[in-house]
Amino acid sequence: MADRVYNVLFLCTGNSARSILAEAILNRRGKGRFNAFSAGSHPKGAVHPLALALLERIGLPTEDLRSKAWDEFAQPGALHLDFIFTVCDNAAGEVCPIWPGQPMTAHWGQPDPAAVEGSDLDKTNAFREAFRMLERRIDMFTSLPIASLDQLSLEHRVREIGNSE
Repeated sequence: MADRVYNVLFLCTGNSARSILAEAILNRRGKGRFNAFSAGSHPKGAVHPLALALLERIGLPTEDLRSKAWDEFAQPGALHLDFIFTVCDNAAGEVCPIWPGQPMTAHWGQPDPAAVEGSDLDKTNAFREAFRMLERRIDMFTSLPIASLDQLSLEHRVREIGNSE
């Protein structure tokens, strides 16, 4: 892959928490090298309030974040995607659309912070932990010498990132 700006899509079922966090993180960490997007197979239609609160507290922009269907990225004439990462086990197991351009895919699954029950502190901590794990994986991804890796090596490396804690 040539040295250029890469388009990355993060997928989750509801597109309200993990995929939204990943989109915000990569758009900040990969600015100038990556454009990040997120979508869901069955989008909730709204970004989870705790995801928005965490991103705002950290100082990441939230105004363009929205919960949307993955169909938006699979239509003819849609944005060319270079990478697609599933961040929840449900989306990884679903039959995905045929993505134009055959982007590289990998599964970076992690627990759903929106599913945590308990106190407000428990829920907030779940979102912080999800953010921490995604941030770590995205930092590993953005440090890859993408332009100098052959396709097979790059595939192996992005899939290995999903196994990291």
